[in-house]
Amino acid sequence: MSRLATDRDVTPLEASASARSWSVFPAGSNGEFNLPRELSIVIARGEGCRLWDTEGREFLDFSLGWGSVLVGHADPRITAAVVRQAPLGSNFAYVTENSLRLAEELVRLSPACDRVRFCASGTEATMYCQRLARAASGRMKILKFEGAYHGANEIGVTSLFGAKLKDWPQPEPLGDGIAAIVEPHVLVAPFNDLATTGRILAENAQELAAVIVEPLHRCLPPQPGFLAGLRKLCDDHGVLLIFDEVVTGFRMAYAGAQEYYGVVPDLVAYGKALGGGYSIGAFGGRIDIMELVAESRLNRDKYVWTASTLGGNPISSAAALATLEVLRGPNVYPRLHMLGAYLRDGMTRVLRELSVPAQVIGDGPLAQIAFATGPLASSRDIWRGDSASGRAMMLALFARGVFLNPLGTKLYISLAHDEAICDEFLNRLRDALVELKQA
Repeated sequence: MSRLATDRDVTPLEASASARSWSVFPAGSNGEFNLPRELSIVIARGEGCRLWDTEGREFLDFSLGWGSVLVGHADPRITAAVVRQAPLGSNFAYVTENSLRLAEELVRLSPACDRVRFCASGTEATMYCQRLARAASGRMKILKFEGAYHGANEIGVTSLFGAKLKDWPQPEPLGDGIAAIVEPHVLVAPFNDLATTGRILAENAQELAAVIVEPLHRCLPPQPGFLAGLRKLCDDHGVLLIFDEVVTGFRMAYAGAQEYYGVVPDLVAYGKALGGGYSIGAFGGRIDIMELVAESRLNRDKYVWTASTLGGNPISSAAALATLEVLRGPNVYPRLHMLGAYLRDGMTRVLRELSVPAQVIGDGPLAQIAFATGPLASSRDIWRGDSASGRAMMLALFARGVFLNPLGTKLYISLAHDEAICDEFLNRLRDALVELKQA
């Protein structure tokens, strides 16, 4: 039975902001961070690669809005574009000059995109790609790779953490309420394993609509030939290939993983860095597939309903256009890749000097420490490691003023980072690991 508002436990406004957050948000946050109460904060502002909380404490930011702020917080070029647009209207749920220019640029830069549509997040973009693949093929099943995250839709979170390590290709629904949706329609394969993936495709080709993949699997790079082999398997079996470029898009290269790894999918989903910190998603692909969303097809055999109230709104589109202009600048991608390599090399050096049984993975401006030994090719290889030590390290870093996700996932680097900031992080990493070794 619900209680009246007057009966609820209300944290007084004079209490700390973090205490108030626990009174209104489950676990004190808007999702996933799972911080203990004593480390919970409320962010007041960000600039470049630094954050400040409501208590005035400063943090080095290696989360960057889960990778959405590739250019750095409050970049004046992005802010100016938003300020220019705001007085002209924030949303019309229709094509604007900004969204038109942005769509034209996406079609120009992406070899996969003949046509695009906008939505409000990467979660929506991957969902629409899956729906389009089903409609285009007339089949229902989707194959994903164990450990991949494709947004908060049902398939996106399936087999994300691998608590049960089921036999391939059985899916593992994450949380309650989705098993009846997932289990009949999702196949799961190990990343970087073409032999197993090929067997699953061959056995299920008549029911399989698409394979969806993060080209950089969380922080695990594809082994040489894996993505090209996956493209060939899909072609051989008449299955569509979807690239989830929500993370890799505009981060690995201006044209994303398609450019960086040299493999072109049939459909692609974008989000995160495209918006420069503002909410945006986009999906696109071959013209014959994308035309299935045309409203003139309503009530015909093949039609996919897509619509987004805030998708492509003029403020997010203005931010995205300004972001892409920044990313087209000189030396942007060599710098991002240099910084990523600098951080990964430094992390590896610290682990080696302290004899910590862990290793560093990643590519481009991304890095992750995996407390696992032996070759790392798939998520299951990482999960066999010491996840408790990973979380303890992340919490120790958070306590030392490094803002990151304590689940132990990837660290993001922005254009606002530099070698000095990476060195600050490495010093705090060393201190955190020394403390853990002494505990």
